[in-house]
Amino acid sequence: MMKFFEEHAPFITNYWPFIISSTFICLGLFFVVMFVKNRGRYIRVFDKENDVGSNIEEEVGETNDQVFMSIMKNEDVQIPYALPRLQPVAMIQKAQSFYELMNTRRSCRMFSDEPVPREVIDNIIKAAGTAPSGAHTEPWTYVVISQKDVKMKIREIIEEEEEINYRRRMGEKWVNDLKTFKTDWIKPYLVEAPYLILVFKQTYGLWPNGQKKTHYYNDLSVAISVGIMVSAITNAGLCSVTSTPLNAGVRLRDLLGRPVNEKCVILLPVGYPAKNAKVPNLQRKPLKDIAIYC
Repeated sequence: MMKFFEEHAPFITNYWPFIISSTFICLGLFFVVMFVKNRGRYIRVFDKENDVGSNIEEEVGETNDQVFMSIMKNEDVQIPYALPRLQPVAMIQKAQSFYELMNTRRSCRMFSDEPVPREVIDNIIKAAGTAPSGAHTEPWTYVVISQKDVKMKIREIIEEEEEINYRRRMGEKWVNDLKTFKTDWIKPYLVEAPYLILVFKQTYGLWPNGQKKTHYYNDLSVAISVGIMVSAITNAGLCSVTSTPLNAGVRLRDLLGRPVNEKCVILLPVGYPAKNAKVPNLQRKPLKDIAIYC
C-alpha cells in the first residue's frame, strides 16, 4: 500500500501528518461554528450555590427581555413605595405577637369536616400570591378542591404511590425516621379536610405571543409562596399539613387537566382540627441554634 502511494501520490506520502491534523482542525472549527450558531436555542439557568436550575428550550427569535420591554414600554415600571412607620415598642409587640401565633402552627393530620368560608380560602391564596419570584414570573398555580369525589380520586393516586414509596423507594432509614410521627401511606385527611389545595409550579410560562417565558428560580419562588400560604392558614385559625406527592405528580396533573409546564409539588389539606386531633410532642430549636448575628 505504501509503495502504491510512493509511486502515485508522493504528496500524500510526504505530508500525510499535516493533512490529518488539518482535517481535525477543520472539523473542530465546524463544530464550534455550529455550536455558536445554535446556542440561542437553549438557555441554561443554573445557580451552583443553591443547586437550583432548569433547562428550557427556547424558540429562536425575540428574547424574554425583548418581549418584556415591548409589553412594558408604555407602562411605569417604578412607583413610589412606603410603609407605615411603627414606633419601636409597637414594632416589637407586633413581631412578638406574630411569632407567638406562628408558634401554634403544627402539622395536623386529623381534620374536622366543618365548612370553611370560601372567602377565607380566597384570601389565603391571594396572600400566597404576594410572594417574591424570579423576575416577577409568579410561577405558581393553586388548584383548590372541595368536591369529595375529586378528593377521593386524589387520595387513591397518592396512597397507591405512597405505598410503593414506603415499601420500596424511600429506604429503611427514611421510613424509620417517620415512625415517630406515626405516618404511613394511608392519608384520610386528604378527603376529610373541607379543602385540599394542590400547589403546581410552572416550569415555564408563555408570553402573549405564544413564546416560552423563562421562569427563573421557580422552585424557590414556589417554596416561598407556600411558606406564606402556611402562615396565612395559621393566621385564619385553620390548620394544615404539607404532603408531598412523590412520584404522583404526572397523574395528578392529568387528573386535574393541568398543562405540561406545570408540576404538582405539594398538597395542603385546609380546615379546622378535629375535636380529637393530636400532634407529636415536638420542641423547636431555640433562637441561638438557628440565628447567627455578625
